[in-house]
Amino acid sequence: MSSASGTTSASSASSASPASPASSASSRKLSRPARRALLVVHVVASASWLGLTLGLLALGITAGSTGAAVTVEASVRAMKLFADWLLLPVAFLTLVSGLVLALGTQWGLARHRWVYVKFWVTLATTTATVFALRPGVNSAVGAVAAGGPLPDAGDVLFGPIVSLSAYVFMAVISILKPWGLTRRGRRLRAASARPRRGAGEAARQAA
Repeated sequence: MSSASGTTSASSASSASPASPASSASSRKLSRPARRALLVVHVVASASWLGLTLGLLALGITAGSTGAAVTVEASVRAMKLFADWLLLPVAFLTLVSGLVLALGTQWGLARHRWVYVKFWVTLATTTATVFALRPGVNSAVGAVAAGGPLPDAGDVLFGPIVSLSAYVFMAVISILKPWGLTRRGRRLRAASARPRRGAGEAARQAA
């Protein structure tokens, strides 16, 4: 009789105890189909961003190295088309899908250093696209459309080079997953390990 009441009180106490941060976080995870679909979107958007960056770099090299005014104008106008209508939506889609994946899976946004660094590099690259790459391309298009030469090859080369370097860096850390857990990640791992240790001790005592 006493063992039964002890079991009942233990179970009621465990049900009444507050949920740990790890268990409450796990309840917010994406379902398997949603995670897979979002992963496909993220990979396709990232690959599209890489392709657009390589295209912009090729067009920038062409505009900066050729002496034909017609070729220069065609190259910078194509760069403007890519930057205005394709690059920004793809960059924002990559950023948002990566953020949702981080928050909706076991990786988290601030648990692993490589995820944290990748998010901030993606955000910085997207911001640079808005405030540096596009204005540089637009100024080049304005100068060439007015009949003048390309003012500075750096206006059409610097942005794609920085974007490509950032993409390669993010691809490398996504594969290698370096640097381990953040302080928050270590704290959450320790918090999730405590209930498991308590359950194991209770099982050994019951045996």
